[in-house]
Amino acid sequence: MKLRGLVPMLETADLRESIKYYTDILGFECQGVYPESGEPCWASLTKDKIVIMLTIRNTKSNIENPTMTGTLYLYPDNVDQAWEELKDKAEVSYEIEDFEYGMREFGIIDPNGYLLQFGQDVEEVKEYERK
Repeated sequence: MKLRGLVPMLETADLRESIKYYTDILGFECQGVYPESGEPCWASLTKDKIVIMLTIRNTKSNIENPTMTGTLYLYPDNVDQAWEELKDKAEVSYEIEDFEYGMREFGIIDPNGYLLQFGQDVEEVKEYERK
């Protein structure tokens, strides 16, 4: 079996609010919504090489609110720049810092409570700073 990609599909309590957050705060582009007219139930968002799909809550689900036990881990080309762009616009889960496992990272929470972590290898950050 050959896999060609992975695209997370996140449930949201308010699809329009989530689209606005990902486009206005995080700089994603909305590539499509379904249906195109009326109340949308699905959207596809992209930024650089990242694709995220958003969907309305599954009415047959017994889970009360959108939830995920994991995290979405994003790799910006400059984590310090990403931090400066987002720290005052987003709900911060944890501030930027260097971790003993070799990553410089920070975390924010999206409107649905999903943790978005942004990280870069500490050695890559140091190399970038030397330039």
